[in-house]
Amino acid sequence: MGSVTEGVVSFFKDLLDFNMESEYKYNPTIKDQKSDNNIEKSNFISRDLSWMKFNERVLDQVRKTDLNIFEKLKFMAITASNLDEFMAVRLGSLYNYIDYDKERVDYSGLREVQFRKVLLNHIKRFIDERNRIFREDLEPTFEKNGFRIIKYNNLNEKQLDEVTDFFENTVYPMLTPMVCDHTHAFPNLLAKSLILGIVSIEQQTTLFPETEDNKKLSFVQIPSNLPKFYEFESEDSVDFLPTEEIIRNQIGKLYKNVTIESVDLFRIVRNGDFTIDENDDVDADFVDEVKEKIRSRQAGRVVGLVIETRPSEYLMEILKKKWEIDKYNIHVNNELMDYTRLWQIVNHAEFKPLLPPSPSTLTALNFNRELNIFDAIKENDILLHHPYNSFEPVLNLLEKAADDPNVLSIKLTIYRLAKNSRITSALLRAAENGKHVSALFEIKARFDEENNIREAEKLQKAGCFVIYGIGWLKTHTKLMLIVRKEGPKVMQYAHLASGNYNEDTSKLYTDIGLLTANQDYTKDIAEFFNVITGHSQPSGYKNLITSPKNMRNSLIEQIRNEANNAAKGLPAGICFKVNSLEDKDIIEELYAASNKGVKIELIVRGICCLRPGRKGLSENIRVRSLVGNYLEHARIIYFHNQGQPRVYGGSADMMVRSFDKRIESLFEFINEDIKRHLINILKVNLLDNCNAYVLQENGEYQTIRETENQINIHTYFFDKEKQSINQGDLF
Repeated sequence: MGSVTEGVVSFFKDLLDFNMESEYKYNPTIKDQKSDNNIEKSNFISRDLSWMKFNERVLDQVRKTDLNIFEKLKFMAITASNLDEFMAVRLGSLYNYIDYDKERVDYSGLREVQFRKVLLNHIKRFIDERNRIFREDLEPTFEKNGFRIIKYNNLNEKQLDEVTDFFENTVYPMLTPMVCDHTHAFPNLLAKSLILGIVSIEQQTTLFPETEDNKKLSFVQIPSNLPKFYEFESEDSVDFLPTEEIIRNQIGKLYKNVTIESVDLFRIVRNGDFTIDENDDVDADFVDEVKEKIRSRQAGRVVGLVIETRPSEYLMEILKKKWEIDKYNIHVNNELMDYTRLWQIVNHAEFKPLLPPSPSTLTALNFNRELNIFDAIKENDILLHHPYNSFEPVLNLLEKAADDPNVLSIKLTIYRLAKNSRITSALLRAAENGKHVSALFEIKARFDEENNIREAEKLQKAGCFVIYGIGWLKTHTKLMLIVRKEGPKVMQYAHLASGNYNEDTSKLYTDIGLLTANQDYTKDIAEFFNVITGHSQPSGYKNLITSPKNMRNSLIEQIRNEANNAAKGLPAGICFKVNSLEDKDIIEELYAASNKGVKIELIVRGICCLRPGRKGLSENIRVRSLVGNYLEHARIIYFHNQGQPRVYGGSADMMVRSFDKRIESLFEFINEDIKRHLINILKVNLLDNCNAYVLQENGEYQTIRETENQINIHTYFFDKEKQSINQGDLF
């Protein structure tokens, strides 16, 4: 009789566990048909859903059969940091509307509350699929590749002694249990940290008399400066033990004379989206405001909770009520919880050499190695196509300028810097050498605010003139100007680019840059810096298009020019290579041009809100995304212009924020050799059949993978013979 009862109890317990697990996992059979129909009918693709498709393309790299396990783990880690930022910023932004009862209509046509469920279901589906890939496709291959991720119960006696010693001497002193009850406020738990939620039961003592409910909830945050794995090395393998496994199994040492009922591992993401109010306060007040916003981010509302299967009901009820979240915000992960920790394996000394080495870079177009950097730039405009061309000429120019007694001043914009930046070092040295140094430091670069404030204050103390952005506008343009006395003349040298002044990312991102002494550029840039640092209001530039004033209108004018040419039966064509395409005005102009017969090729790495190939709307528009070993970051804008192409580069994407909320610039290429080279770059982008995904009318992406006659843009431009400039045009 007892065994039957136990069996019934066990059955219902398993059923309950199953329901709890399924509640927090994506269920493809439950769909909001009305929402799906609205999304499909809209002429615009949702910005946020489009971004989710981008991260799916990053995850798709893990499925590539020609990548080794360490390359695949790298992409798993990238998807995790991508999703963290997306949830903190985009999901956080959505909650800024929901929590404050403000209206927002997504491009899909859905209102904010309805869209929340759709978006969170997409996130849930992504997380579940990524967990499945890790569990079923990757983890079974670890051992044959020389490593394992092990559990605490896999440890032998010697290893147990070792981790116990590590816990007692290193970890234990760092841990702080934080109880939550009527005498202790709910602690401010940190975002993106691993946290243990402990439900304990106090034993009856004279100090704690027996009560009806003597359960207590407390939390132990795992310090972020601990290694993510404890490592055991042997001759033929490296074993990685998650640090939280050690803490979970030694947790009793933090809870003396209490019974631990449950220990659940979880991780949260908080709203990290904030804006700076427009004001006329002095720089110090502005910096203080940014610092305050950074602090407030640490207490932002919780937008996502990842937790193990079958969590304590007591814990979950408290967390859901405290953070005002529901099943849509809660995701299950029984694997690693935080895949960004995979970098510890990828960068391990034993395995780092197994990542494919970066090919040697080639000499930049028109770069004369026989000359010093100033003479080389004077001789000819120099095009840099990173990472295929090294970033070294830019660093060399700045470092030479810092030490050259003839250099009078250096001006540049800074958005994100490398760790131990050579840029900062050169500017400090220039200031010490008595040069006038002006640096526009954008301290609102999201999640780099603290580093930028620290670096900017360092320059300011050295005597540099530091400008902390312009109020509510974010300075995103990438420009540098160097003024040098050469005999009786004063020469100006410039660098214009699509990428940051960051020597680390220049090896990982594809970008373009131009080194020039052409006065058509340098006069524009000098005037542009006057606008940024002072009150100049120029009537126009010769080769720059800038925002927030005239970039959108200038691009629309050139789109309409192509449409008018097509309507007259003249050749017409448009090709944009950008990170994101979201601005509704630009999209509608592209739709109108398509209907006039303009052939439009769009290379959009990430967000694309334009819906291609829809009858009567966008039949002449094709969209492709390239996702692979390098992050496609370059922006190249091409207009056919009746066979006299106009080609632009720069820092701006086709987004509302780029046109209205940022100081941006696009610059026109005037050197014919360079222009043809850029057209060739666009051609290869359109021919790539190894990293390409084509956007379909329904918003899905179709993979292009060729086994023969492969064209891989991420290897193509390392081949010197293929660097030759092809004649002809795109259309």
